Amino acid sequence: MNELKPFEDKLAGLLAALSPAGRRRLTVEIAKKLRQRQQQRIKSQKAPDGTPYAPRKSQPIRAKKGRIKREMFAKLRTNRYLKASGNDNAAVVEFTGKVQRIARVHQYGLKDKTDKNSYTVQYPSRPLLGLSDDVLSLVETTINIHLSA
Repeated sequence: MNELKPFEDKLAGLLAALSPAGRRRLTVEIAKKLRQRQQQRIKSQKAPDGTPYAPRKSQPIRAKKGRIKREMFAKLRTNRYLKASGNDNAAVVEFTGKVQRIARVHQYGLKDKTDKNSYTVQYPSRPLLGLSDDVLSLVETTINIHLSA
């Protein structure tokens, strides 16, 4: 969180002047915009730094016929699983429910079982959530627009 320290210091005085209800409205708006930006980035299959995700492991030649694989994380990025919330002090974008485990495995490149009775697989790191410079500038412009209104 050291990268956010100068950003927080610059806006701390301005945000302290807002009422709790005003801060709550602002954080909810920021969280929604962050979720939208994260969903777009996950859809384009890119990490927060702009590098593409590691591709899927190639499937065996004699795999089941008729099975069409969709893009990675298609359901995971929906509003049902990727929640945005805000309160007086924080804007939060997080995965909820059972998909938290899946997201954590892919975010950090951990080991996991593909099925209950299968063997353990090492997944490559595919960061789903993260902050980049354009996201920080989006947050800053959102705060400026909110404060000027």
